[in-house]
Amino acid sequence: MDSKNLAIGMLSTTAVILLVGLILVQTRPEPAYGFGMNAQGGDYLLTTGQMQPSQELLYVIDAALEKMLVYRFDINRRQIKPGRPVYLDKMRERASPDSGKSGKARPSRGRRGRGR
Repeated sequence: MDSKNLAIGMLSTTAVILLVGLILVQTRPEPAYGFGMNAQGGDYLLTTGQMQPSQELLYVIDAALEKMLVYRFDINRRQIKPGRPVYLDKMRERASPDSGKSGKARPSRGRRGRGR
């Protein structure tokens, strides 16, 4: 074999290896993560979050009904599980139970911290 045929053979082998590598990279599906995405349509607001690296959340808020649903997607199991509905008006009431009262501070329920 002369050097010309050897060079052609090595270049052909390298081209085949690169072609196979390109095909493998292009055919492998990449996971589609929706973390940090928002969308709005009509009375609905959708946003995503992440609980753990293997679990993503979809928050669906219905502004007309003031209701929020949370769907959990488990990446490892490939399952979507709906959560219980949360009513936003009740959530506001719990966040500020004294909002409709005379503005007095709530009495403390004990001392902060323990003895020294």
